Amino acid sequence: MMQTLVLYDALSNLPGNNFSANPAKPRFVLSYKGLPFVTVWVEYSDISIAMRAIGAKPNKRSDGSDFCTVPVLKDPNTGALISDSLEIASYLEKTYPEKPIFPNNSESLIREFNSAHIRLILPAFKSIFVRSAEILSPASAKFFIKVRSIDVPLPWDATYDKDWALLEKGFNTAYEWYQKTDGKWYMGDTFSYADIIVACYLLWFKRVLKEDEWVRISSWNGGKWAQVLADVEKECKLA
Repeated sequence: MMQTLVLYDALSNLPGNNFSANPAKPRFVLSYKGLPFVTVWVEYSDISIAMRAIGAKPNKRSDGSDFCTVPVLKDPNTGALISDSLEIASYLEKTYPEKPIFPNNSESLIREFNSAHIRLILPAFKSIFVRSAEILSPASAKFFIKVRSIDVPLPWDATYDKDWALLEKGFNTAYEWYQKTDGKWYMGDTFSYADIIVACYLLWFKRVLKEDEWVRISSWNGGKWAQVLADVEKECKLA
């Protein structure tokens, strides 16, 4: 009998707790593949200590220092402990290949897509970081601002209008990518991890932004992005 996998995610003050894009990605994959899992919620300020305690592999900050983050996935069926959303997706695909998320040997292509997509939405991160800090506990908000400002220097709201103009430009480019296929997914009629990537960032935006800010994104490209999120949530049985 298959044992339940364990996904470590960051705690927030929002209903349902989840907010961050990266832990959302393995949650979508696990649900899509129909794998049993539970979520362990970790206070943001405690993540590094908690993940080191279970033996998670640290990442590197831009200043060269080590840090641990979420998501982390523990699979008691194999003994595996995997950090980083993309590596978790790769592990789940190799270990549980039913209902593929990298169809037609597309993992290397989707890895490139992941990097390109992040570059498109990077201008929004300052605004998203401001909103993300607002939905954390006081201790976690203080820690979040401290660690995130290493890579994205403060102040985060100084170029708000310019950042949003760049974000809309990035979404216009992503819209062009989707328009090059005949189906509703990035790979046409074939669902893949590329669509999960897009949806999970949209979910992060929807969860933390003010309502008028999310409505603004939802209005772009004829309502494409609210529809992508709804379609992926339905496909992954999370609607």
